[in-house]
Amino acid sequence: MIIISHRGYWKSDAEKNRWEAFDRSFSLGYGTETDLRDHRESLVISHDMANESAITADAFFERATGTYPSLPLALNIKADGLQAALRVLLDQYAITDYFVFDMSIPDTLGYIRAGIRFFSRQSEYEPQPAFYEECAGIWLDAFQSVWYDAAVIEAHAANGKSVAIVSPELHKREPLELWKLLKNSGLHHSEKVILCTDLPEDATHFFSTYEN
Repeated sequence: MIIISHRGYWKSDAEKNRWEAFDRSFSLGYGTETDLRDHRESLVISHDMANESAITADAFFERATGTYPSLPLALNIKADGLQAALRVLLDQYAITDYFVFDMSIPDTLGYIRAGIRFFSRQSEYEPQPAFYEECAGIWLDAFQSVWYDAAVIEAHAANGKSVAIVSPELHKREPLELWKLLKNSGLHHSEKVILCTDLPEDATHFFSTYEN
């Protein structure tokens, strides 16, 4: 299983999507999920509406591939029409271990045409992932409770799809139930499984030490 941090490995809310969180994540060997949108004709890292303090995507990719070894990147798309600008940066920095997700249905068509690797969303509110044949993987979310079981994940993996799982603490819930499901089923041994978490070091310790 691959463990990635959520908006960097932050220790306080103010560090989310900031250099402190990204540097901590990368230096410990964790890739990260982060948010992309446009601001004044440039791509920037920002979950909400961007301002001048937002890190540029150019600087982020340079840091991720230069200062640290290349690590997996999950790029949450927060605005339509970013494909061309993102394609340029992915090529410029030779980013290959990445995926984008959370686009609108019409906007996803542009990512398919641009040959940009994407994951399709599945949750209790989106039971059928869109563009299943075309996607490289599934962003598996659970807003209210862990509605899926190991068989759901295994079925996607059997179809050649990676599965990025949203850890429950991202929705202010205790993660232990899900983590036990992944460990007890042996899914933590699968290279197809990605865990996106606010607690990457805790998750690493849990999966390396917990016994059934």
